[in-house]
Amino acid sequence: MNHLEMLFPPTFFTIMVHLTYHQAGEAKLGGPQQCQWMYSIERYLGHFKSYVRNISQPEGSIAEGYLDEEALTFSSQFIEGIETRCNRPRRLDDFPEDRGSVNSSSIFPPVAKGLGAVTFELSPMAKCQAHRYVLLNCPQVMPFIK
Repeated sequence: MNHLEMLFPPTFFTIMVHLTYHQAGEAKLGGPQQCQWMYSIERYLGHFKSYVRNISQPEGSIAEGYLDEEALTFSSQFIEGIETRCNRPRRLDDFPEDRGSVNSSSIFPPVAKGLGAVTFELSPMAKCQAHRYVLLNCPQVMPFIK
């Protein structure tokens, strides 16, 4: 790359020319494939671009913003009683904390929180059939049947 910089003027090296310099290394890392999925990396770099406050020195702004975020994330782990990034409930909560509520069943505990407002009604006959099927095929009920 240094040899090319001696041959060509600095204005020749746009970002696209610079990216061709890295293609051989990326091909070795990625293997023989057509494309690599770069969405996650681009999204992460877009997050870094939001740190830029001083346009004349974007690298310094990004480094400073990254250090600030890391320091705040680390120190927020020790704060109690306030919702932070570390103790915030997940978007898809697979283990809801209200397992001991009145509506929960000891035979069929809730496994996950529903994602939508999808509800349906069973006819009284279908509800009775489903209830009997569950009762007659559940191992927890077998001692009571015997």
